[in-house]
Amino acid sequence: MITVRKASKNQLVRRILKDPFALIGLILLLLFLIVAIFANFLAPYDAYEIIRAENGEIKKLYTPSIEHPFGTTNIGRDLFSQVIFGTRTAISVGFIAALLVTFVGVMVGLISGYFGGITDIILMRIVDVFYAIPFIPFVIVLVALLKPSIWNVILAISLLSWRTVARIIRSQVLTIAKRPFIKAAIVSGAGHLRIMVRYILPSVLPIALLEMAFIVNSAIMTEASVSFLGLGDPNVISWGQILHTNFLTGHSQTAWWWVAPPGIAIVLLLLSIFFLTRSFEEVIHPRLKRRS
Repeated sequence: MITVRKASKNQLVRRILKDPFALIGLILLLLFLIVAIFANFLAPYDAYEIIRAENGEIKKLYTPSIEHPFGTTNIGRDLFSQVIFGTRTAISVGFIAALLVTFVGVMVGLISGYFGGITDIILMRIVDVFYAIPFIPFVIVLVALLKPSIWNVILAISLLSWRTVARIIRSQVLTIAKRPFIKAAIVSGAGHLRIMVRYILPSVLPIALLEMAFIVNSAIMTEASVSFLGLGDPNVISWGQILHTNFLTGHSQTAWWWVAPPGIAIVLLLLSIFFLTRSFEEVIHPRLKRRS
């Protein structure tokens, strides 16, 4: 098992180094992570600071310059600093939501596929119920009903996104559970928990990690959409909130520098994760590499 994992890691590294898009994605993602971690040191101003000129005049709607690379807002806030702090929000929401979704989905799929019978039927019917709930409207309604908070956005994303992971993991477990080494473990007296954690989970973990990568993108996009609609946390700067403020104040067509940086940041972050995920997917499913 350790040899297989090392081989997969080596294949992934080689694939990233050979694929220019994957390499670009890795570099971009590392840059975003560095910006998110060191946002307090990289941002020249506080995200909510109203900046004034030497004569005391508020720097309203200043175009990009050396002092303000992304310009300023209608009340003199530095957009470069806001985009930097928004990076931390996007990364945090994406990875925390993805971890929660993957954990719940893997547990449900593992239990459902392993035990089967009435347990499988009940859990899969619950999944079907969650599939009947439209994702974006549900997130909007839940966030609107709860107190505006970044954690409520993560909760809303996590409550529905696990359903796909659960089904995928279940289908894998149903196949793995019939293999000889699982039957041998049962005969040797291994308990259900040991079989699921020690023998089945490592086999489905690559698929789970692949799905987690897709969920990161989905969570980042959902948070940006919710914030753009004005339902995000008002105390936390995010890219969607920057765009929401721009459109709310009616400067979407005149102050292009207010729209472009957060919009480009969203696109670049999503692309970076997508490029890396594509390489990861080709390592897990070698047939995809042959087709491409």
